[in-house]
Amino acid sequence: MADPSIMEKSWDELPDPKRVWVGKPGSREEGLGRLVLLTPERVLDAAKTQIQTGIRVNLGWSMDKLEYACFNRQPCELKMVPLLDGVAFDDIYTLNPQQSSQWDGLRHFSVAREEGSKERVFYGGTTKEEILDPSNDRIGIQHWAQEGITGRGVLIDYASWAEKNGIKYTTFSQHEIKLSDILAIAKECAITFMKGDILLVRLGLTKEWERDMDVEAKKAYAASTSPKHAGVEGNLKMLKWIWNTGFAAVAGDAISFEVYPPPPGGILMHEYMLAGWGMPIGEMFDLERLAETCKTLQRWTFFVSSTPFNMPGGISSPPNAQAIF
Repeated sequence: MADPSIMEKSWDELPDPKRVWVGKPGSREEGLGRLVLLTPERVLDAAKTQIQTGIRVNLGWSMDKLEYACFNRQPCELKMVPLLDGVAFDDIYTLNPQQSSQWDGLRHFSVAREEGSKERVFYGGTTKEEILDPSNDRIGIQHWAQEGITGRGVLIDYASWAEKNGIKYTTFSQHEIKLSDILAIAKECAITFMKGDILLVRLGLTKEWERDMDVEAKKAYAASTSPKHAGVEGNLKMLKWIWNTGFAAVAGDAISFEVYPPPPGGILMHEYMLAGWGMPIGEMFDLERLAETCKTLQRWTFFVSSTPFNMPGGISSPPNAQAIF
């Protein structure tokens, strides 16, 4: 296991870019993974520079979306429980956090233990047997809950940029956001990235789901055995840029963040970012009001505060996130 300072190194300095495992097994550092970049100094600087107006924007989509989800993921169910004959109420949630806005945790996706190996492990070399052991909470999402996913956020509003440039697509396709697109948007918006940033990419999924798709289209998507999801291009060029730019976490309104399934020659970036780097991947965030606020204020950076579930051994969590301007 490497010292956490390896997260500060460049891609070319990494012994193995697919296995940047820090900390001892079960340690805070291992549990945080890439989030060790969110040092108190970086978070303090983000708060000082980004919180200027007090405007707050929720980043979580309604918990009852996707009401028709793929991979047999069940929609969130809310039950009302009366107490004292209706004098008071409790509620009971039954949910799969992967069905709506969520952070993928380190227990979500694995990687081959070694190149060519059929054995797969999770971040730090954690095994599926450890994950299935109820007494073992190694790399559980509770580590992220202790300190939060908190720092300077940056929005790349690809959906608006594509519309302005006459680029048409459906988010239920293998449409790719190229690295060159992201860099063009950043230049146009005068965005300067900083190490420890939380990258948010707006593709337009939540808008398309709510505005353009009827019930039958949603059901057809949910029934598909080979769904297609638009997202950022999945290749080494994109991975190197994400690493070298120094992002602590990435998120978007897309279902898979990167394009899915990977086109021929593409890479499933979940293997690198989750199992290799310990980097949170946020999916199906609601970025519509955030984009409107950024346009109104003409600024695309803000403070992000997110507190995942404090659940020992948890695999994923709603983001419980907001942007503060």
